[in-house]
Amino acid sequence: MSFGNLVLVGVALFAILGAVGAFTIAFRRSQSDESAEVVDPTAGVSSETLQADKSMVGVRVEPIPVPVVEESVDEIEVEVEVEVAEAEPEPSPVAIQVVETQRVVEVSPEEAGVTRRQFFNRALNVTFFSFLGIMGINSLAFFWPRLSGGFGSDIDAGSLAEVKSAVFTPSGSILPLFIPEAKAYVVPAPTSLSDQYAGKQVETDGLMALFQRCVHLGCRVPWCAPSQGFECPCHGSKYNSVGEYFAGPAPRNLDRFVVEVRDGRFIIKTGSVIQTSRAPSLTVSYPQGPSCIAATSGDEEA
Repeated sequence: MSFGNLVLVGVALFAILGAVGAFTIAFRRSQSDESAEVVDPTAGVSSETLQADKSMVGVRVEPIPVPVVEESVDEIEVEVEVEVAEAEPEPSPVAIQVVETQRVVEVSPEEAGVTRRQFFNRALNVTFFSFLGIMGINSLAFFWPRLSGGFGSDIDAGSLAEVKSAVFTPSGSILPLFIPEAKAYVVPAPTSLSDQYAGKQVETDGLMALFQRCVHLGCRVPWCAPSQGFECPCHGSKYNSVGEYFAGPAPRNLDRFVVEVRDGRFIIKTGSVIQTSRAPSLTVSYPQGPSCIAATSGDEEA
């Protein structure tokens, strides 16, 4: 995994942990707010008031007896009128009434801090924009060309002498040298190239570099030592040692790369892929022995 991928994974984990932490803090604050809403109705009442209130529990207040005086009807009516005119409101029974009050104190925004709504909004914004940032970085990494190193750039396959000693065996048979970084086979070039390769720089110092991918559906084409050619195990396409089409559903020859020798090093330019049609005639005979896969094309049977 490259450094860029590690950075992307780290940013994603940071965003996820931030969202989880935000949810946990908000949940705890909501629990504390709910517990704080329970108010004691006797809060703020003095102890003397509480004792006086408890002393009235179970006490029965008897009405004051009023003596009855026999008087004439006229005198009673006059006294009643006078009493009604001069009557004063009777005092209410002695009792204590507890009034609950809520004190509201305004605080400044600095003292109040961040509300739950603000916290959730900010957490969602951070998560959303982090996701957009990761998507943007991935998009740039996908569309941005790799200017140095890796497939798509110039690959150093090694010194020219070492490559030739690996490709040309003492027995005279061909053993292609596979370069994983370039996804290419280095093979000996034919003594005379076909006209379709003229001016395309696909050969240097007797060597060529073939793309490992089958031109039919993209399977990797392995080397078959008995037949001295490349044979695709997926659908049976076959090519000779220099990648020229021989049989199968493949529409053309194997693709190849532009190559050069630079300071005694064999360089494969994987950013320059050369495509050619089927050769009218093979420049290298094939097969030179038994095939590694069964024949799947009528061209080979013919």
